[in-house]
Amino acid sequence: TAYPDGKLINKADKKEYSYLYWELDSNMDFDFSKGFIVKGSDTAVFLQKTLSNMGLKPKEYNEFIVYWLPRMQNNEYNLISFQTKTYTDNVKLKISPKPDSVLRVNMAYKALNKKDAQTLKKTIKTQKFPRFERTGFTVVEWGGEEVIKQ
Repeated sequence: TAYPDGKLINKADKKEYSYLYWELDSNMDFDFSKGFIVKGSDTAVFLQKTLSNMGLKPKEYNEFIVYWLPRMQNNEYNLISFQTKTYTDNVKLKISPKPDSVLRVNMAYKALNKKDAQTLKKTIKTQKFPRFERTGFTVVEWGGEEVIKQ
């Protein structure tokens, strides 16, 4: 059960949780035609700014960064693309009662060396994001995956 203040109570054990966690084995074809080439050492600052611009609040983007940064910061470069349409087309969400607003952030990334980063910088288009407005019962979902092949 979700409450307006964000509190979550698990009906099975009656305990309070600050978020829900789930995993998915997926065979999605990720779209890397738009995104960002980011130095590994610049990834924290990039994620903070970008996730904030996408509509995540500090608590939310900080949790995202704490989870993903250790996997990304030591890469020479990262190709980062937020897979909004690919993700929402393939991973359906059912919530009752229906939320007033939903923000689903799904990041796919690939580790790159300097040469590959320079080559891709010439062809990749920068992603743009619509402004997200929180109204009423709001659901925020974030996650991601490292893409090793594709």
